[in-house]
Amino acid sequence: MHQPAPDPRPRVLHLTQPVDGGVARVLTDLVRAQLRAGLRVTVACPNAPLAPALRALGADVRHWAATRSPGPTLVREVRRLARVIEDVRPDLVHAHSAKAGLAGRLAVRGRIPTVFQPHAWSFEAVGGTTAELALRWERWGARWASRVVCVSAAERRTGVRAGVTGRWSVIPNGIDTERFHPAAVGTVRTALLPDVDPAAPLVACVGRLCRQKGQDVLLRAWEGILQRVPDARLVLVGDGPDLDGLRTRAPGSVLFAGAVTDTLPWYQAADLVVLPSRWEGMALAPLEAMACGRPVVVTDVDGARESLPPGLVPRCLVPPENPAALAGAVAGLLLDPLLRESLGHQGRRHALSTHDVRHTAEAVAGVYRDLLGGRAAMGVAPTEYREFLHS
Repeated sequence: MHQPAPDPRPRVLHLTQPVDGGVARVLTDLVRAQLRAGLRVTVACPNAPLAPALRALGADVRHWAATRSPGPTLVREVRRLARVIEDVRPDLVHAHSAKAGLAGRLAVRGRIPTVFQPHAWSFEAVGGTTAELALRWERWGARWASRVVCVSAAERRTGVRAGVTGRWSVIPNGIDTERFHPAAVGTVRTALLPDVDPAAPLVACVGRLCRQKGQDVLLRAWEGILQRVPDARLVLVGDGPDLDGLRTRAPGSVLFAGAVTDTLPWYQAADLVVLPSRWEGMALAPLEAMACGRPVVVTDVDGARESLPPGLVPRCLVPPENPAALAGAVAGLLLDPLLRESLGHQGRRHALSTHDVRHTAEAVAGVYRDLLGGRAAMGVAPTEYREFLHS
């Protein structure tokens, strides 16, 4: 009987948890580009809105039941991943963020070329003993990553300073510069916020409502902003664990949009986009805002300086957790529409030239080519997997 020829196209297995926010958007753009390039792409992730979206693109999506943070279910999660790997037989595994990086590297343990992409370091997100444990793991687990991909040189420096060693690649985040584009503020704003004076200065903060993104710092700064710009309005776009606490402390000039399926119109409706993060690798929201021609104010965390054109740094970069500096920068720009327009133009040119997602996808493809060489499919899963699965 005639046997069909083996498919020579490399099979990539992406692992991700979380399944929302910037990590999900980065993964979605990357999967789309890889499918267009002809790779066989499988994604293992928990069931969530991300899974059907990836299936709609044409990816093979495997359910991986996993919590967002490490916990007592980790051993079961690792074994579930090992079974997925045995079934998929990938040529390369690409693990995104801390949790998938932990479980994925434990499941693979160097037997298959493995790319780990932290999307901001786990030990920055926690404190005390938990931070020490996370740091010890990242130092130990680096041996099971064929390549560590950082989204900014600053993220790489943070890892090096912390004692994480490995083969590094720096690939800045990219965004879809065709999808994110300028639009007339008035028309979009009226559709989104019909009860808000269209002439009122509008600040948007787009991101998960959590400690990392620093919306609490922005609310502390907001009183000082209102003193200088009394008719200003702030809209927080997103959902997350800090929602109730933020609502409790927010004045009437602060609006909550909740979780949205499309952030584009919120960038287009804003006069200014602010992201007061406590830590990042390289945040997507400022890149998306700049592509929409909107000026930004961001905190000086990993990736922020690299995401801005040099002309925006003096006006648009402030120290993290500094409400007074944040208030001064935001109010100053709200009071200067000509400067906002100039900074918006500079930001858009920078996003188009430096942060196009097509550049990002090609750089990732270069890492894959380096790791895979001329090899195609790997064939059957290694014997060690079978032993691990049944141990």
